[in-house]
Amino acid sequence: MFVAGQVGWNAEQKFTSGDFIDQLRQALENTLAVLAAAGAGPQHIARMVWYVLDKREYVARLSEVGACYREVIGRHFPAMTLVQVSGLVEDEARIEIETTAMIEDPA
Repeated sequence: MFVAGQVGWNAEQKFTSGDFIDQLRQALENTLAVLAAAGAGPQHIARMVWYVLDKREYVARLSEVGACYREVIGRHFPAMTLVQVSGLVEDEARIEIETTAMIEDPA
């Protein structure tokens, strides 16, 4: 299953915070919601690509990133890539997460 890039906005497509960690948490929760709709969970995630605007901010807040990740995803650590980009389609977005999951075909 390929989950298109998820940003840190809510179900109404509104950003409630400009904070990197708040947006990370929401993007991860959005990812889990998409997976859940397909009957999958965090244990099915095989790969994630994180696009961030500022790698220095990511590195400076790494302990918060780790804590947030474990709170939302748990102790499942798939292959991950972090890419710094000059911009994201949504101007308010600080991070976008693309996910690949492996789920069994119910047939």
